[in-house]
Amino acid sequence: MITLDEATIRGLVGLGADELNAIEAVYPLIASGAASMPPIQRIDVPEHHGEIDIKSAYLPGVDGIAVKVSAGFFDNPQIGLPSLGGLMLVFSSTTGVPEAVLLDNGYLTNIRTALAGAVAAKHLSRPDAATVGVIGAGVQARLQIEALRLVRPITHVRVWARRADAAGELAEGVRDDTGLDVSVVKRPADVAVDGGIVVTTTPAMEPLLDGTVRRNGLHVTAVGSDAEHKQELSVDLVAAADRFVCDSRAQSERLGELRAPREAGRPVDGVELGDVISGSAAGRSHPDDVTICDLTGTGAQDTAIASLVVARSRSTS
Repeated sequence: MITLDEATIRGLVGLGADELNAIEAVYPLIASGAASMPPIQRIDVPEHHGEIDIKSAYLPGVDGIAVKVSAGFFDNPQIGLPSLGGLMLVFSSTTGVPEAVLLDNGYLTNIRTALAGAVAAKHLSRPDAATVGVIGAGVQARLQIEALRLVRPITHVRVWARRADAAGELAEGVRDDTGLDVSVVKRPADVAVDGGIVVTTTPAMEPLLDGTVRRNGLHVTAVGSDAEHKQELSVDLVAAADRFVCDSRAQSERLGELRAPREAGRPVDGVELGDVISGSAAGRSHPDDVTICDLTGTGAQDTAIASLVVARSRSTS
């Protein structure tokens, strides 16, 4: 059994084309029922604005099975700590023998989530989408911008966050690192433009975007809502979409952006991302369509990225 620390893992995987393909491949397995993926187990720690999640999945054809324990304590940045942490255990999918301990400290969760956002945009946003708006100013906001550049010709970025100083720091960092035109906007809805992409990356418990954000050809990817008390998109916005897509319908209805419409008596029909990727369901059908993809995060993603880490570690040792 191997043990890999965060620095080693960072040297093995990142936001690359092979990693993108590995994450993209999991969604048809989820949609077809081929993936064995138990419900997420979550432990809430409300007094510290935190939670610990346990996710796992078996994927046919993948050598490993990852069991991820992920901590999200969202006040941590106020004391100089990252909001995400955790580790992954990898077992052989043939024998069940433990093969690896990945002390990634949340890095792999961040990477696979950003790549999932790129997969969603690849299949649902307009091919000429050049402007991305991000809600939130943490690590995931920055990674989503970087990952989107793998699939779309991004030239402009708009940022909104509750803390204007954090939004400014993100804008400055992205501008310096990429040369993109980056601006900070005053209202959440201002991140959206016709034909653009919006990504929400917060643990919000009340909607940050409503129907006023609707723009011709807009695509919205929501990655923050993964618990019953979280919500980033209003019922009106979800209901107004021309196409609603999710990584896992069961999870979206329980933990994601399909929960609020159902509870409000306005259930929304949606399809799974894997069905769009495989071609068994339509995604965007017109350039002016408004599309939404809800990414609640799946154990299948964790197994895919963790197995890639173990395979690359073995090939380089």
